[in-house]
Amino acid sequence: MKETLNYYYNLTISEVEKWGNIYRFNLHDDQFYFVPLKRNNSELNDLLEVTKELKMKGLPVHDLILNRFNSLITNVYNTNYILLKPLGNIYEEYDLNSIVNLSHSLTLTENKSQLYRISWNKLWSDKIDYFEYQIRELGKDKTIILNSFSYYIGLGENAICYVNSTLINYKPTSLDKVSLSHRRIKYPNYKLNFFNPLSFIFDLEIRDIAEYLKSAFFAGENALSYLSSILKHNKYSIYSLQLLYARLLYPTYYFDLYEEIMNNDLEEETLIPIIEKSEAYETFLKDAYYEISRYAPIERVEWLLKKES
Repeated sequence: MKETLNYYYNLTISEVEKWGNIYRFNLHDDQFYFVPLKRNNSELNDLLEVTKELKMKGLPVHDLILNRFNSLITNVYNTNYILLKPLGNIYEEYDLNSIVNLSHSLTLTENKSQLYRISWNKLWSDKIDYFEYQIRELGKDKTIILNSFSYYIGLGENAICYVNSTLINYKPTSLDKVSLSHRRIKYPNYKLNFFNPLSFIFDLEIRDIAEYLKSAFFAGENALSYLSSILKHNKYSIYSLQLLYARLLYPTYYFDLYEEIMNNDLEEETLIPIIEKSEAYETFLKDAYYEISRYAPIERVEWLLKKES
């Protein structure tokens, strides 16, 4: 890989560290990541536009490096890669307020349309259909997945129904702007991902909030207190609060790991801590419902509210 990087980027590197399918190296006190491109090629121009706008606002967005052929994409071993140069301390943490503030920095315009994520219900439904097909064909030896899969599929279907009901019964308001978001936000929210252009999309603000809350919960944090704080200090329509709750229902925390396991990037046992917290997460969902209901009369999920805490 050192020779490849030298050829495409004219970089002389002494050592390259491999993390799964990611390559990392240091040069002149700078860190670089050579990462597989998991975005559509058509999105790259929009990502560059977003990066430029954020930098003009003084935000420390990481650099995407062109190769010697003036292309962002470098194909190696039949895989498209991009060279990323992070700026500053990659382990600097950004809290939920920082997430909200960043989302307000850019709203969707026509030249960013490739980055807009819409139709959660359709995307989620298609994904669940694929997972069910995949587990029938390839999952016969996955005991942990087989014993837990139907529960999380059920949660996912609850979330889809919740979105469908929201779209029928409520309409977006002036509060519901499509703004800068991320494919996935984790807790802790490190700068390495937070200002990585390859993570940027456009969606409703509550997308990142919900993903942060879910990740914080499974990291052992008091996610309910984070939810309380963000609702207290920000104003959201019932449309957004409904979709916030739908996203809390949808188990990305399980499905993300499931995909990595099925791609042979993780061991199946990685799911055990998630599964062991399923009842505690149901309690969180119940408490989150009552907390959100202080601000708007969102719809009930009866089986959750009837469960004993």
